[in-house]
Amino acid sequence: MIKYKNNLAYGLQAVTQLVRSHPKRITSTLAVLLLGTGVTAFGVAPLAPDAADLPVRQILESVQSLPTEVQTEALGSFQFKLFRSETTRSTDTADALLKRLNIDDTAAAAFLRSDSNGRLTLMGRPGKSVAVEATDGNQLLKLTVRWATDDEEKFTRLVVERKPDNSFSSRVETAPYTSSTRLASGSIRTSLFAATDDAGIPDAVAVQIAEIFSGDIDFHRALRKGDRFSVVYETLEADGEAMRTGRVLSTEFVNNGKTLQAMWFRDPASNTVAGAVAKGGYYTLDGQSLRRAYLASPMEFSRISSGFKMRFHPILQTWRAHLGVDYAAPTGTAVRSVGDGIVEFAGVQNGFGNVVFIKHRNSHTTVYAHLSRIGVQRGQSVSQGQHIGAVGSTGWATGPHLHFEFRVNGMHQDPMNIAKQSETIPLSVTAQPLFRQLAGNVKQQLQAAADITQTRAE
Repeated sequence: MIKYKNNLAYGLQAVTQLVRSHPKRITSTLAVLLLGTGVTAFGVAPLAPDAADLPVRQILESVQSLPTEVQTEALGSFQFKLFRSETTRSTDTADALLKRLNIDDTAAAAFLRSDSNGRLTLMGRPGKSVAVEATDGNQLLKLTVRWATDDEEKFTRLVVERKPDNSFSSRVETAPYTSSTRLASGSIRTSLFAATDDAGIPDAVAVQIAEIFSGDIDFHRALRKGDRFSVVYETLEADGEAMRTGRVLSTEFVNNGKTLQAMWFRDPASNTVAGAVAKGGYYTLDGQSLRRAYLASPMEFSRISSGFKMRFHPILQTWRAHLGVDYAAPTGTAVRSVGDGIVEFAGVQNGFGNVVFIKHRNSHTTVYAHLSRIGVQRGQSVSQGQHIGAVGSTGWATGPHLHFEFRVNGMHQDPMNIAKQSETIPLSVTAQPLFRQLAGNVKQQLQAAADITQTRAE
């Protein structure tokens, strides 16, 4: 006990001595300890009273349900609206079309047969887009028919509607297309059309690609397996539905290892007459025009049945020089002038049958024979690409085809060589800055289109 007291006294003496020696350090340490304890206490202190201590009240209210009669009447009068779409067929009647649309409405069918506007539904070419709105009892409420015309900017719309008294009204109107841009690409295995079919590209786009590069690629004979192409083109839509294919905006074709590129461009400085609208054309991405004085073919992309060479004449039964090119095509297929010129002759001539001679500059003459009909007159001015007649089998012909010749100073020449050697129309100097800017964007678009095929392959 005495030893413990001595130790306690010694400890107190030591603490007292420590406080005297370091008063500030001891005070700071105690303050920090007290502050930390306070903060900790504040952090864990409850912010609300215990829920068990709160008073509890019970409230009762009566709720009345809505009248069921009103709801029943609303459900009874409610009608679904059904929407369906179809395209017209060459064998369609008003009744057959409505039946295919699942419309059971004799009054609507009678109106389409009797109304002058309603009869437009089945007049003209088949393939018109038809959309209907019907009741849940398959009664017609509204019928809309859309179709393309020769106007490249507007389409025609026919609307037939049921009125409150259950009669029908009709109206015909025009509306502008909405243009959208599509990218696509493909690879050649057998033919251009087979490749575009595989890629889901419309035939009209394939024809334009062949036309654009026709001066550099013989699409009938020069395609190779593994050739590839990319294209950016317009689609013209009517009320949100694709109606027709627009213009190819840019395209790239790799043929036998050689890359060709083209883009559409309208040169504002190419006007030759004051106030005239500048004509657009296709150019390489470095500004070289692809438009030549002569087209490579008097017809849109088609099969060549007989080239510029010796052949066994099917009628005369002798070997003779074939001084032209024969294009096999159905009767009525449009024939166009390969260049600007004047009609020198239009009529019937010996074995040529119905034939047109067009005089061009530099003593050049083109001949279009075996036509089923002639669409120009002697002395008439024609422009490149203008339709001058249609394919037929008149004269010495075993079947419908076009016989085409190119003569220079009266001497027959290979049309393919003449087209390739004809001069191009240059891009104006003032348009070059704008062209270079657009060409940069085109390169990116074509690369994006090419990536589609690569992604599909992977």
